[in-house]
Amino acid sequence: MTNKATFGAGCFWGVEARFRQVPGVADALVGYMGGHVDEPSYQQVCTDQTGHVEVVQLDYDPDAVGYDRLLRAFFAMHDPTQVDRQGPDAGRQYRSVIFYHDEQQRELAEQVLGEMNASGRFPGPIATRIEPAATFWKAEDYHQQYLARRGGSCAL
Repeated sequence: MTNKATFGAGCFWGVEARFRQVPGVADALVGYMGGHVDEPSYQQVCTDQTGHVEVVQLDYDPDAVGYDRLLRAFFAMHDPTQVDRQGPDAGRQYRSVIFYHDEQQRELAEQVLGEMNASGRFPGPIATRIEPAATFWKAEDYHQQYLARRGGSCAL
């Protein structure tokens, strides 16, 4: 049996590729969450008018990898201090966000975020938001495993 986890950490291509490297992650799909438009397209999300975030939704085996390990991987793969951007990608669709699927995920997300803020590891306060999971809209097929299909990779 697998559980779901959903994260937004900038452009979903690299985030998806990195999460696929985590042992215990059974699958990773890229898509959109947190907006007010049903079945949004990539073009719509890129306008920054739908409220959606580019996200990666994971199916993971909780016996093989804990949610806390996924959270730590999430914080390691992007700069969670940036507001509405990651590197050259700017807009609310690139915001740093943890979408929790149950109360236990919410509690762990708050705990790990607090630890990360207190660690001094980052140059400023963490801007990552913690929000309840909403409808996941799968991105277009050409976005799925984009980097792997093009011979690219991302180091974790």
